[in-house]
Amino acid sequence: MNMKSLYYLIKGRRSVRAYKRKSVPISILKRILNAARWAPSAHNAQPWRFIIIEDEDSKYMLAKTMAHAWLKDLMSDGIPENRAYEIIRKEAIERFTKSPVLVLVCLTMKDMDMYSDERRNNAERTMAIQSVAAAIQNLLLAAHYEGLGACWVCAPLFCSKEVSRALSLPEDFEPQAIITLGYPAEKPTAPPRKPLNEIVWVYSLSEGLKKWVV
Repeated sequence: MNMKSLYYLIKGRRSVRAYKRKSVPISILKRILNAARWAPSAHNAQPWRFIIIEDEDSKYMLAKTMAHAWLKDLMSDGIPENRAYEIIRKEAIERFTKSPVLVLVCLTMKDMDMYSDERRNNAERTMAIQSVAAAIQNLLLAAHYEGLGACWVCAPLFCSKEVSRALSLPEDFEPQAIITLGYPAEKPTAPPRKPLNEIVWVYSLSEGLKKWVV
């Protein structure tokens, strides 16, 4: 792959939510997960763990578990019951059960450094979260390269205990995200991006902080 192809790959990736009823070969899954594990990580601790879920019963069980937790949140937000059930059906049950593969991405602090004060421990945890996010980005780009669609879903953050219990996860596995994965049945259009002059600043001692103008 040349440099132009790399930029094309990055700009062409989309969040795909509809998939064909076609299984993903284990050889492709292996390549995608290998790409994920080559992400940079703090101290090279590699604080990511991946759980692959493909069988229908397991996907449905996990979706129902998360939907039950989500329903309580929606109801507490004052959303009418009928509307809450409709949201859950579309955004939880259907999304997860109709995805050929689910990849639950977890964080573990097992190999991260531990300190005697809360400030540094909090920073260490943030470093681990950033590392896991880098692995997810690698996974998404590799999936796109392989002709697959994928979507990064952060729902497990809102019901991590329920997910951990449902899947009997080890105590140090902290659910962070679910990646839905499969051959795309849609071609989403590119969402807008903010221009560089809105998101990039330049700092110098002589002029201080100012927006980058090119």
